[in-house]
Amino acid sequence: MENQCIPKKVPGFCSFRYGLAILLHFCNIAIMAQRVCLNLTMVAMVNKTGSPHLSNESVVEMLDNVKNPVYSWSPDIQGLILSSVFFGMVVVQAPVGYLSGIYPMKRIIGSSLFLSSLMSLLIPPAAQVGAALVIVCRVLQGIAQGTVSTGQHEIWVKWAPPLERGRLTSMTLSGFVMGPFIVLLVSGFICDLLGWPMVFYIFGIVGCVLSLSWFFLFFDDPKDHPYMSSSEKDYIISSLMQQASTGRQSLPIKAMLKSLPLWAIILNSFAFIWSNSLLVTYTPTFISTVLHVNVRENGLLSSLPYLLAYICGILAGQMSDFFLTRKIFSIVTVRKLFTTLGSFCPVIFIMCLLYLSYNFYSTVIFLTLANSTLSFSYCGQLINALDIAPRYYGFLKAVTALIGMFGGLISSTLAGLILNQDPEYAWHKIFFLMSGINVTCLVFYFLFAKGEIQDWAKEIKTTRL
Repeated sequence: MENQCIPKKVPGFCSFRYGLAILLHFCNIAIMAQRVCLNLTMVAMVNKTGSPHLSNESVVEMLDNVKNPVYSWSPDIQGLILSSVFFGMVVVQAPVGYLSGIYPMKRIIGSSLFLSSLMSLLIPPAAQVGAALVIVCRVLQGIAQGTVSTGQHEIWVKWAPPLERGRLTSMTLSGFVMGPFIVLLVSGFICDLLGWPMVFYIFGIVGCVLSLSWFFLFFDDPKDHPYMSSSEKDYIISSLMQQASTGRQSLPIKAMLKSLPLWAIILNSFAFIWSNSLLVTYTPTFISTVLHVNVRENGLLSSLPYLLAYICGILAGQMSDFFLTRKIFSIVTVRKLFTTLGSFCPVIFIMCLLYLSYNFYSTVIFLTLANSTLSFSYCGQLINALDIAPRYYGFLKAVTALIGMFGGLISSTLAGLILNQDPEYAWHKIFFLMSGINVTCLVFYFLFAKGEIQDWAKEIKTTRL
């Protein structure tokens, strides 16, 4: 009877909710391109470094010093520069998560995207001054990017019908892997033809254009959209009436701390960001040191995992919503299935990379599969908080991201230290640690994950006499 009250679903790509997903998709592409481009340009920026362990002279073509200034940054300094973006992201998570339910996301995301783009434009001149100023720019960029990546989740509380959450969120989050694909695909050519500074200038300008587009095209609430059809508004609003009201109440901190389903999400978000940050940051370095290719080939090879990851993310969204709409699996079963695919498959392929890759092609295949299968998590633990606590979704995503960012910060910094101190067995140590974290957190998720709204997240109804 309840389903009869819900208007007929508006076609996907002819609707504003999917248009919003596409807009966020491109915004995520921009911030990830700005974040990841340094991972590859670093190979050109330290071309003439005198490091005893990680010399790039044998793997990078001789580039013109005018187009491509080079710096003598040691591997541990490089690791600090690459990971410094996470310092900014860590600081901003909790404030953004709390404020996202209070202040308009239109202003928050638009201004933050502009700040990230501005920092991208300033990184080349900052590098001329010194590594310290580059780190400052990256920290500020991390603050801006953390605001965008965390704040956007609050949008789907009002915009995503429950049976379309997988498709809408996977479409949005897939921008995080399309960004690295694009930047790694073209950055090598840009470095060769125009110089590495142009990489930062190009993606900085693109981000500025997108931030202006965001201010013109986005509306915080679908009912306030001036051009949306009444049928689509009715469909979104009616479908969301089935979940608890999204009005803010005081945060049930004690209940949250005691919630094992929430801890299952937090721990697996930690494992996901640890693995993702490690692979995103150090794939170009791994390819450079193991396969001994030049910067252009490095970019092409480093981009392959993200193309497949993009496909896996979109496929995961379609499959998860198919399982739910056809009532093949319950919500919790779907979340566990895709969390398993996103956590355990990378472990399998990393082990294959270490012990079964005997030539160039097998190394590329296993490295690509290890990177790409992480995207299955988009429809697993990364969206699970919207199932168990839609009222506090923005705050919970901030908390899980905050703890996860520590994983990204630690993994990137620790990998740089290990590579500097023990280059012979460094990759074995790095990948075994990643695998142990993934498996441990996955077991915890299997034991305690839930798919229904928790008691502490339900609306408290008061009776007035």
